[in-house]
Amino acid sequence: MRATVVGSGVAGLTSAITLQRAGWQVRVLSAAPIEALTSHLAAAVWFPTHAGPPEAVARWGAETFEVLAGQAELSGSGVVMRESLALYRCAPERPAWSSAVRELRPARAAELPAGYTHGLRFVVPLVEMPVHLPWLVGLFRAAGGTIRVVRIAALDEVVEDGWSELVVNCTGLAARELAADPSVYPVRGQIVRVSNPGLTLSMRDEQHPAGRAYIHPRTDDCILGGTLDEHRWDTDIDPVEAESILARCTEIEPRLVDADVLEHVVGLRPARPTVRVEESVSDPGRARLLHNYGHGGSGITLGWGCAQDIALLAASER
Repeated sequence: MRATVVGSGVAGLTSAITLQRAGWQVRVLSAAPIEALTSHLAAAVWFPTHAGPPEAVARWGAETFEVLAGQAELSGSGVVMRESLALYRCAPERPAWSSAVRELRPARAAELPAGYTHGLRFVVPLVEMPVHLPWLVGLFRAAGGTIRVVRIAALDEVVEDGWSELVVNCTGLAARELAADPSVYPVRGQIVRVSNPGLTLSMRDEQHPAGRAYIHPRTDDCILGGTLDEHRWDTDIDPVEAESILARCTEIEPRLVDADVLEHVVGLRPARPTVRVEESVSDPGRARLLHNYGHGGSGITLGWGCAQDIALLAASER
């Protein structure tokens, strides 16, 4: 059985590897090298963001959490289990994602930055994408997979080329045109990458009055963010927003005042009202077409769960 996965971001690579493990011979078609993809830019901490529907997101997220937690024990994966702190200015309701995370507890007063009265401590996977994506590619190629960099104009090119019995559309934002899906839209994210002044705790305030604030320490740097700008297509650095990100993150963690700014980054997250994991109706004799896109800011959070559903669809009767 042969399958073609179109797209080599998190959705594409997890789908390709999961299909391989189910017995498929798989090739991946990528519009660009992996280091040029949105997935490569991601801050990539497990945390459901801007994705639906809620019930499926909860299940996909829990399944993905367990896979990433296992990968955190493997050398070279780029995945670590990161102590995290979500900050609130008033008592929060129990978050929908709380059942999936580890060691959830209320933060003690001494653990809270100035200005905060409530917080939740928990442990989640953090993924360093410049390490993790090449690691996934290595897994895929070691199992006999091939990756070809080619930009297609239509999914029918792949469905009708005769190589595959199955095609999986993991094209992210490009699915707006390739799958003729006008519900797909960008969610622009701007972040700042700075040197790490010795931080080990991820922190986030989703309701900061100046805009979302998060601090994710990695091995050699920290990712500071960030924005969720719906329907905004530009990828230019907004210097005013960059200064605001630095200011609100430094307010939460004063040690960042001494951090060196290494890079400003903008990426476009591929969103739609709900993540699309389903099969298109197709004529007998043509390759089957499955879809896996529209993850918003939750690609790393939902990837393996969605890929498992793709493998189940692939194994089902047409």
